[in-house]
Amino acid sequence: MVKVIGVGDNTVDTYIHQRKRYPGGNAVNVAVLAKRLGCPAAYLGWLGNDERGTIIYSVLTEEGLDLSRCRRVDTLPTAFSTVTLIDGDRVFGEGDNGACQLLHLEKEDFDYIQGFDVVHTSVFSYIEKQLPELRAASQLLSFDLSQRHDEAYLHQVLPFVDVAILSLSDVPEGEQPALMRWMQAQGPKLVLATRGADGAWVFDGRTFYHQGIIPVEVVDTLGAGDAFAACFLVSYTGGDSIPAALQKAAHFAAENCKHYGAFGYGQSF
Repeated sequence: MVKVIGVGDNTVDTYIHQRKRYPGGNAVNVAVLAKRLGCPAAYLGWLGNDERGTIIYSVLTEEGLDLSRCRRVDTLPTAFSTVTLIDGDRVFGEGDNGACQLLHLEKEDFDYIQGFDVVHTSVFSYIEKQLPELRAASQLLSFDLSQRHDEAYLHQVLPFVDVAILSLSDVPEGEQPALMRWMQAQGPKLVLATRGADGAWVFDGRTFYHQGIIPVEVVDTLGAGDAFAACFLVSYTGGDSIPAALQKAAHFAAENCKHYGAFGYGQSF
């Protein structure tokens, strides 16, 4: 089976309107959701030695992830972000990157990472300077850019990435194909772009593949993109064609919109 590791960011999503906290973070979410798809999964990141860090660590342990290379540090607290929902769509407020920004991988970490089929990290993981080493240790490295696509940053990241993932909701539709073509030419095998209700596209250097959304009664969109990414990566790496992997990912992402938080575990505060 495809083995997946999330490397980097973590956070506690704090839903002000609910007075509840949910574990999350792009690298955490992809690892947890891959595990729920039946894959052996792990998470490697830095957590504060505080209550928020304990929430994340305890939940990931309960989900069955390997946390043997995680760190608990006293230097900074665990990251958090505030979230509100407007018609089921998540809107982020203030937050703090906390201990995530201290992440630094060592030789033992890279040796460990070599045992995984998919390594996933993100723009929120403060790992750019170590991307060459991470790429050398990865069989397949995916990188979530969120909505960041300024040219200078893409030049820094894309040469070391196999699958580049990003949201292009802020890019005019007519400009999307050229941007995806340019991004793919910088190094990635695939560029996966989402546009909210318009669905998702993958460009492999030859063909653009499109997948529409699966209609569902939305409770919370937080984590839907991470669910899409996790399922696509697992399916594609496992041997599915791009169209088949996209279809599976769309269904999985739709199901993930039926509950609060990226993968549940809301705790009152």
